[in-house]
Amino acid sequence: MTDVVAIFAQVEAAVSAALAQVLPAELAGTDPVVRRSDRADFQANGALAVAKKAGVPAHAVATDVAQELWSSGFKTLCSGPGFLNITVPDGVVWSAVAARLTDARLGVAARRAGERVVIDYSAPNVAKEMHVGHLRSSVIGDALVRVLSHLGADVVRQNHIGDWGTQFGMLIQYLDEHPDASWKGQGAETMSALDVLYKAARVEFEANPAFADRSRSRVVALQSGDEATVAVWRDLVAESERAFEAIYARLGILLDDGDFDGESRYNDALPGIVEELVAKGVATESDGAVVTFTEGVLNPDGDPVPLIVRKKDGGFGYGATDLATIRLRVEEYKADRILYVVDARQALHFKMVFDTARQAGWLPESVHAQHVPFGTVLGKDGRPFKTRSGKTVRLADLLDDAENAVRAVLEAREHDFTPDELSVVVHVAGTAAIKYADLSNTRTKDYVFDVDQMVATTGNTGVYLQYAHARVASILRKAGDAVGHLDATLPAHAAEKDLALTLDAFDATLRDVAETLEPHRLCGYLYDVATAFTRFYEACPVLKADSPAERANRLALCDLTRRTLATGLDLLGIAAPERL
Repeated sequence: MTDVVAIFAQVEAAVSAALAQVLPAELAGTDPVVRRSDRADFQANGALAVAKKAGVPAHAVATDVAQELWSSGFKTLCSGPGFLNITVPDGVVWSAVAARLTDARLGVAARRAGERVVIDYSAPNVAKEMHVGHLRSSVIGDALVRVLSHLGADVVRQNHIGDWGTQFGMLIQYLDEHPDASWKGQGAETMSALDVLYKAARVEFEANPAFADRSRSRVVALQSGDEATVAVWRDLVAESERAFEAIYARLGILLDDGDFDGESRYNDALPGIVEELVAKGVATESDGAVVTFTEGVLNPDGDPVPLIVRKKDGGFGYGATDLATIRLRVEEYKADRILYVVDARQALHFKMVFDTARQAGWLPESVHAQHVPFGTVLGKDGRPFKTRSGKTVRLADLLDDAENAVRAVLEAREHDFTPDELSVVVHVAGTAAIKYADLSNTRTKDYVFDVDQMVATTGNTGVYLQYAHARVASILRKAGDAVGHLDATLPAHAAEKDLALTLDAFDATLRDVAETLEPHRLCGYLYDVATAFTRFYEACPVLKADSPAERANRLALCDLTRRTLATGLDLLGIAAPERL
């Protein structure tokens, strides 16, 4: 745990103590309602909220609280019916900056130490190319992994890939009947070749009943462990996983081969899942299928909506597999929290799965299971993002487009990068453009994929934040080793203070992200840091400051800004280059 106490926390504690002094004992613990303000450093509205309960005019409560705060060293003025405008002493601000600079964690406490969190995200399908539909789950899930880990949680990554079912019988049968079909060993094009073959197999499956029957027989062969069938299936899985890992590496996603959690892993457990649900009275037969119901979940006609755990044909629905994952994650992984980063269209499915798991006793009340939904990536026409021909956009093509756009921007201005350096910069900036555009939007809302806007070097973009970090790094390089020691007795310029108070909110922002599971809050915070730094730099000369002490304080702010931006970007899975 860090020993750094945020300025906000100091103000909040002071207001709470002052309220406790002036209010009746039974109102102790009243929320001080402190927030940043444009009229002072902070505003506290607790007096307004509690005055009615105390039977005293809010202004009178606020006046008494203000007197207490003055005695604590905080300049406080009453405003309106009972607002408190609080100014923090400059010495407190500089002391907080100094404390953060000497703390490797920049004042961020490991508040979630001891908590085990399982995060299920990305989940591509074997034998299919990763496409734009996998982008949001991958980058949002990865940002949550990084933030929760940084806050001390023991995070278990799970990539629940689709590697089982009828589609594999279909594809394996097609490959068996078309021995000239080539797909192995084609490097980056392997998945493209497989995707073409899968689509051809689907066409034949739907058009040719005899082929469909042979495909179903092949599914049985796969499920029963037929060596020849299993060997092809293993090749398909291995090639697909290599392709997935290549995309993850390029996109800067932490998932690796140890995180794959295929549907096939749970195949043997599914009959027992169904039997236990029936034995416990949680599941019933309905028209030949085995289903469960969740109270209050009805269709438009008012009839209960079933969660199918076993189909009429004896196959198992996604519900059965998802129930098996919950049981494993609770019993073997000892999860305290399970997060499923899956698009919003699956909300009803997860509601019923969680309810069924709780009814069965597999998901105790002590374990928090949560669907983390997200919106859709749209094209400029406002519809789900497709190619001009109406096909799904490959994830690799999105990355190519972003990198090409970044290269065009860089080549349009003067730079001194070598060709190799330029390639590295193009890659990190292109990746930042895509990931930040996704993460900076409210998770549950749709957003438009506009690559030209994404790579802009101004505005709220990943590339702008990378430029901001590189700009601060350049100032520090020019300063060399002559940074000096921070002087907490110096008066603080308004822009210095604003930047310091913005940096002060890093810990609170990460706590907020961990609670809400909304990475856009961290994006907004980092943008605030970058813009506060710009105002500071324009108002306060750094390298040519009026005195060595002033220079040292401003370099300290630069260093803390650089480290905060670098750490924050890393928690989003975005690189922070020293030059751009």
